[in-house]
Amino acid sequence: MGFYSDRVLPHIINTACGMKTARPMRVRVCEGLAGEVVEIGFGTGHNVPFYPPEVTAVSAVEPSEVSWRLAADRVRVSTVPVQRAGLDGQYLPFEDGSFDAALSTWTLCTIPDPDAALRELRRVLRPGGTLHFLEHGLAPAEDEGVRRWQRRLEPLNKRLFGGCHLTRPHDQLLRAAGFTIASLDRFYEEGAPKPVGALYLGTASAGR
Repeated sequence: MGFYSDRVLPHIINTACGMKTARPMRVRVCEGLAGEVVEIGFGTGHNVPFYPPEVTAVSAVEPSEVSWRLAADRVRVSTVPVQRAGLDGQYLPFEDGSFDAALSTWTLCTIPDPDAALRELRRVLRPGGTLHFLEHGLAPAEDEGVRRWQRRLEPLNKRLFGGCHLTRPHDQLLRAAGFTIASLDRFYEEGAPKPVGALYLGTASAGR
């Protein structure tokens, strides 16, 4: 990791992910979380204020030391106990069936191997456990013009934003990992250019 990725990018992401326009979406994706939760790509803790009171504990998986330090104030005032418990969503250090729910927001676009991360999340969820997700990814099939722009912009986006992909089809990835999608809303983020604002928000069951 270079200086930009290690030291500069976490501050950029902290600012970008802290925009007011994201708050209603964070409220939506956190609705229904309960019990013990694992959150991959915890970042700087922007979801912390939106954990429902039914959540009893959160195990935060976050590789960036800078991001974890930036999260300190949010973690300190959280009404839910939050503990940093892992560094890599592709290799979760938990036993099978450890969690009631999982949370991922703007994370699966950046993880090098999203298939491995989703398989790990399904492994550590208890039978019937639910993954709550909010991700940007591939635009709907009917918007081929947006998809073309996503393909053009993706190489630059990956360089600027730590490997962030614009063209991952998260619904397909979830099903391939063995999840059953319970709810899915696909829309464009208000105020964002469509190629970077195509969102997937929903829940998926781990089944068994």
